[in-house]
Formats: sequence, C-alpha cells, structure tokens
Amino acid sequence: MIKLRIAAAAFVGIAALASCKKSGNPSPGGGNPPPTTPTTGTRLQLSLDSLYLYAKETYLWYDAIPTYESFNPRQYAGSDDFNSLTEELYKITQLKNDPATSKPFEYYTPAPSRSKFSYVEKGNLARGIKASVDLEGDGNDLGLILAVVTFGSDPTTYLYVRNVEKGSPADKAGITRGCLITKVNDGPPPGSQSAATTLMNSATAKLTFTKPKTSTSVTVTINKAAYKNDPVVTWKTFAPVNGNVTGYLVLGHFSRQTVAKPSLDKAFAEFAAKGANSVVVDLRYNGGGYVATAEYLTNLLAPSGMQTKVMYKQVYNELVRTSKAPILKSIPYLDANYQQVYQGSRALTYADLDFTENGNTYFFEKAGPLTTAKKIVFIVSGATASASELVINSYKAWPANVTVRTVGAKTYGKPVGFFGIGIDKFTVYMAQFSSKNALGEGDYYSGMTPDIAAQDYIPMDFGDPEEKSLKAALDYIYYGTTTGGRAAAATVMINGRSVNANEIRSQAAGEEKFNGMVEDRRKIRVQ
Repeated sequence: MIKLRIAAAAFVGIAALASCKKSGNPSPGGGNPPPTTPTTGTRLQLSLDSLYLYAKETYLWYDAIPTYESFNPRQYAGSDDFNSLTEELYKITQLKNDPATSKPFEYYTPAPSRSKFSYVEKGNLARGIKASVDLEGDGNDLGLILAVVTFGSDPTTYLYVRNVEKGSPADKAGITRGCLITKVNDGPPPGSQSAATTLMNSATAKLTFTKPKTSTSVTVTINKAAYKNDPVVTWKTFAPVNGNVTGYLVLGHFSRQTVAKPSLDKAFAEFAAKGANSVVVDLRYNGGGYVATAEYLTNLLAPSGMQTKVMYKQVYNELVRTSKAPILKSIPYLDANYQQVYQGSRALTYADLDFTENGNTYFFEKAGPLTTAKKIVFIVSGATASASELVINSYKAWPANVTVRTVGAKTYGKPVGFFGIGIDKFTVYMAQFSSKNALGEGDYYSGMTPDIAAQDYIPMDFGDPEEKSLKAALDYIYYGTTTGGRAAAATVMINGRSVNANEIRSQAAGEEKFNGMVEDRRKIRVQ
C-alpha cells in the first residue's frame, strides 16, 4: 500500500526560527500592532512560536486565534517535538466553529482528538529531509489493501482484498479486489483489523485466495518490493443499453499529473473511440492529491460547450488575499527542484505570489477526445475527499451542460486545501484556502450526501456490473432509476455457504491514507 502522505509540495518553505521573533498580524484595516514573541528559547519553543505565527496569518480561520499571550504556544512543549507541534496545531484547529453544526470546522467525528484537515508531517524536503512516500507514485510494500468483513448475523469474519496497488507485487501475482483470502502462511487468515494491518505491512506472505465469482483456489508467495504505482486502477467500456454507451474508470488518487496522465489519456481515447455518452468515475477510495491532476480529469470529462466556464475558485483568508500577511516573506518561493526562484537578482518569497480570488480562479479548458458525455456518475464513499470532491462540486454548477449524479455513501467533507510550511525538521499542513464552484458553493464540511445510496460491495472486483455501487450507477444511466432497475442478488456463496449479501459490514485495515488538495501552481503577483 502506498502511504499517501505529502512529504512536501514543490514550494515548501523553511521557517527560519529566528525570523519569527516578531511577525505582524494586522487586522484587515491594518490597525493592530504585530504580536511580540520571545527572542530566546529552546529549538522546540521557537518552533511552537513559529507554528502559532504562521497560523495567526495564513490559517483559513485565523480570526479565531487569540493573542500570543492568551494562547501561549510554549505550553505544548513536551518530550517529543513532533507530538508537541501536533498537539498545538490540533488546539488551533478546534477554535473556529461551523455554524451549521456548532462544532469546530475541523472536528473529526471518528477521532475527535485529531484535526479533520490539518496535520504535521515529519520531514522537510526544502531542507533535504525526506519523510514518507509522496504522490509521485512510488511504493515499497506488498501492495495489499485488506478489509475484515462479516455478513448479517453470521459471527464469522472473512478477510477480503479491498484494493490492490497497481504495479505492486500483489498486482503482479494476480491478486485483485474481491479476492477472499482463505490461508496466510498455511494457517488461518487474520480475523481482526490490527492483525490484517500487520499482514499488509509484512515483508513476505504466502497467501491462498479465491478469485471473485469462482471457486478456484490459488496460492502465491509475494515479497515486499519497490514499484511504480499507476493511480488509474482500471477502465472499461460497457456495451450499449438503451442508447447509453458507458465508460468506467477507477482512479485511486490524484498523483502528480505526469504520473496519472498516460493511463487517463488511454482510457478517454478508448471511451471516445467507442462512442461513450456516459461515464462512471469511481472515486470511492480517492482521498485527493494534486489539484492540477484533478483539474485535468475534470477537463477530460467535460462535454462540448464547457470551454472558458468557471471550474472552481480557491479562496484564501482576507489577510493573505490582501497582502496583509507579512509572515509570507519568511517562506522562500522554490521551484520544483526546491531551488530558490529569482526575479532578476531578488529572491522571491510567498509574499510575491498572487493569492487574490481572481488570480486563483480556474476555468474549463477541454482536454482529450471525449466530447459527448451527457451523464457523469461519480461513485463515492467516506474515503472520497478533497480534490475528488472538488471535481464533483465543479460540475454541480453547470446542470444545463451535463447531468451529474453521485452514488454510494456520504463523502469525507474536505472543501479546503493547503501549501506546506517547513518548520525546522517538519512540514505543517494547515487549512489555508477553501474551494468554491462557479456558484460560490463549497461548504460541504460535513460531506456530500450521495444522490443514490449504494453499498461498497468488497467481495466483487472493480468493473463488475453486479457490484452494488457500480450496479446502482449503471441502473441510473440505463433506466433513470434511483432504486435499481435490476434485481440485486440476496445471497452469495462463500466457502460453500450461502450468506446474506445485503447485510455486509467491513473494517478497512491499514493506515489511513492521505486526503487533501495540494496546490503547486503559483503566479507571481503583479506589483
């Protein structure tokens, strides 16, 4: 499994600790004096001060952060630098409430002790310190993503393959989503989430599994290895039904555009060649990634007539938008190779960049040969987040041009993005801009409720027209129904037993994947 954590975006800045002794946070009217912070302290204390000062000016909800004296960043200094910064950031993110829920915008229901959007990561590429695998498509593991599944009132647990990273050892061994693992190292498979996670992180594993829809048992041994991952998991085109030719695409995450583009181009070339007029885009496990790649997918899907229409806007807080966040001067503007960018002989900083709403409005620019899509259906789940939600929201503003529906379960709810801020040996990602569509809509902090509810049916592979989420999408396209045009199977056979297919519960194993919008495109502000 690729650990989709951003080690650093192309413009990560170094927080020079000494430079954060004093930093202004004038009000939009410019009347407040800048906070004064101590000029001495331990390395950790200065880092905590830096995080506070960056948040006080660049955090999306900066206006809820109290004075330095009231907040007292140094109270979070503990024995571990990473945990100290993480705790401080968490406290900052719980200060502003969403009027719609009366809970903080960054309140995370499954884990209230962590922030929903913002986080600290070990590593600072701008200083040559690399942390975890990024969105370049690199993996170094078995490539298995597992789930522990139960059916109905049956207490028996089953271990299924929820997904397989394309290009990984598991993929090359012929393992697919929907495979039922019956033996691990000649013994019974793990029956708990933690044990399944341990298996996913193993260096080697002997697996016996049954392919979906067959009773054939296969045994393979797979070994951890480095590989290049293709985020486009699969694609296919379904035969016409009621005049609808439907293309289907599964996209696991928005890797850098150069990584995702080759397969995306092949998929849409096939859709166009076969005359697709409907497309199902499966984003059920897509937590986001590079905004530029999400934008490219949006342009590939666009039908004729969308050119030059507003796709989305990125809206920063008022201080950043109006050049009243002087702390941006402490973040050097770096190129894709982490080298300083100059204008003449002057080294540029983030204070030289355009953060205005007009400067961060993006438009449809049709890409690819498919121009006939009249219906687009997105398959979503609670793991669908950020840049994936951005794609869906961009289309919701243009119902006269294309019919868009969502199928599955409520999405994660992350209409915000960030740029990385390097602080010592860490990179801080705090919510810094919100995304809005052409109608100014984008406050889906509690997630997007799907138009058509459907189950993520793990025992079936991607692209199986009987898999419950895809079936619901196709039923809408073929028959216009939101309740299913074809009867769903009530039972399935597992290990020779008939079980209730409609009462499935699953627990995903492994570490939580990255979700977010990473913006690595910048414009120099016109002076």
